[in-house]
Amino acid sequence: MTEPATDFPYRTALIVGAGAGISASVARRLSALGVKVGLAARNIDKLQPLLSQAKAIAFAADARDPGAVAALFDDANRQLGGIDVVIYNAGARAQGPLAELDPAAVAGALGVNAFGAFLVTQQAAKHMEPRGRGAILLTGATASIKGFANSSAFAMGKFALRGLAQSAARELGPKGIHVAHFIIDGGVRSAQRQEHGDQPDSMLDPDAIAQTYVDVLRQHRSAWSFEVEVRPWVERF
Repeated sequence: MTEPATDFPYRTALIVGAGAGISASVARRLSALGVKVGLAARNIDKLQPLLSQAKAIAFAADARDPGAVAALFDDANRQLGGIDVVIYNAGARAQGPLAELDPAAVAGALGVNAFGAFLVTQQAAKHMEPRGRGAILLTGATASIKGFANSSAFAMGKFALRGLAQSAARELGPKGIHVAHFIIDGGVRSAQRQEHGDQPDSMLDPDAIAQTYVDVLRQHRSAWSFEVEVRPWVERF
């Protein structure tokens, strides 16, 4: 059942790094609540099925490019109206032993996971501060709090993302802007990545993650969550 739009405190949302999985589930969930949704990605061709499902508008942008991010927010502001919610869901990996990692690949991963998040959060702040309200949700991972072998580049980027979220929350919270960091602690179920039949719900359901995002967006400012961890019931801490 679709919930009445009047129950939800925001009217517009921009999801950066949109694609299948978490972004798609969040987009559909917000659209069902009457929210106008914008989806930003480097390759918007992959978004075509989701655009109709979520009644969304697509924006082509590279989150690592300051000029492109500034133009994205100006364009989204014109087409969506004042942007109430910004969700950063972009991610990139450069995996392998430290001694063998390509520095250019590591720089690229850091650009997406950390620098891009900074650029998007900066623009969100510029657009939200004059209105004194809004929400910025940053999607982290297990690597936000724990670095694994052969995954140093990803851990560096996600640790940086968490630091950005902490600083932004302390700075922007008193200005009426809710900043929240989500630690996605486990594998996310998809058509290409299914759980074993003998372990039902052993992977994160993207629709369940989306519901958690919506629940956080509903929070009263007297009890805002800064950080939320979500994990399947069988996941080890």
